[in-house]
Amino acid sequence: MHRVVVLAIDEVVGYDMQIPPQLFRSATRAGQPLYDVRICGVNDRPVRVSAGYTATLDHGPEALAEADTVIIPGTRVHGPRREGTLPGEIADALARIPRHARVMSICTGAFVLGAAGILDGRPATTHWAYADQFRDLYPAVDLDENVLFVDDGDVLTSAGLAAGVDLCLHVLRADHGSDVANVAARYCVVPPWRDGGQTQFIDRPLPGPGEGSTARTRAWALARLAEPLELATLAAHANMSVRTFSRRFRAETGLPPRAWLTQQRVLHARHLLETTDLPVDRVAAEAGLGGAASLRQHLSAAIGVAPLAYRRTFSATPESSR
Repeated sequence: MHRVVVLAIDEVVGYDMQIPPQLFRSATRAGQPLYDVRICGVNDRPVRVSAGYTATLDHGPEALAEADTVIIPGTRVHGPRREGTLPGEIADALARIPRHARVMSICTGAFVLGAAGILDGRPATTHWAYADQFRDLYPAVDLDENVLFVDDGDVLTSAGLAAGVDLCLHVLRADHGSDVANVAARYCVVPPWRDGGQTQFIDRPLPGPGEGSTARTRAWALARLAEPLELATLAAHANMSVRTFSRRFRAETGLPPRAWLTQQRVLHARHLLETTDLPVDRVAAEAGLGGAASLRQHLSAAIGVAPLAYRRTFSATPESSR
């Protein structure tokens, strides 16, 4: 069984620490668990949690030596967060990680990986609010604070808090397919998929529902993705001018309307490829992407794979003919 070890470092962010055990322990096939999940500290002492309590853990750093995946949740630990240094006790714990192990961080856990040099020369992300501080401390890291998570093969990083859920579900999909990930997401009552390249919800003033929000029009458009949806049509539905609609839409979603529509259509096409046996041409039409060639182009641009390859990888029934 694949062993996941969560390394909790003072002061650990409790929400981040609980995401991996909740999701990975929810992953099963034929009623059998797929992951053995453990939480350990850098020593045998209780770990302080940033929310104002102390947690007693069942495992010490020796658990890291048997890990297939190591996850470092967000932390307020002084050295990595303030000075760009790695305390000896943390360095000793990280040295126990096997060479073959996959390493992940959630939120400010990336500071620990940065201090250890694990992210040098690699793409990574962290919570947008700490991006400038991270760059100052770790200039060798290719930081992108505008995404939810970054998958760089054996090293993966996520943005703040709930983006850790997205990263763990992404790993479940990569390890065992969308059927396992979707069941785990459903059990935890969270969305089964948000693209890693989706913009973080960075602080910006948003109009309230009574002040011209585009939410109602977005919901209307999502129910009509197969139809031609011009910008003027969307603006008219929202009772706004095109200019006002575009400005408010981008303020609320972080994307221009056309880019958002394309993103939603690609997501819907992926859902259809995963859950139906529809021919690729039909999937493209149902998603509002025209024909198979257009779908192939958009899917390749989004995630780098062709529709049939995506279906073979993520279909809930991969053994069925396509």
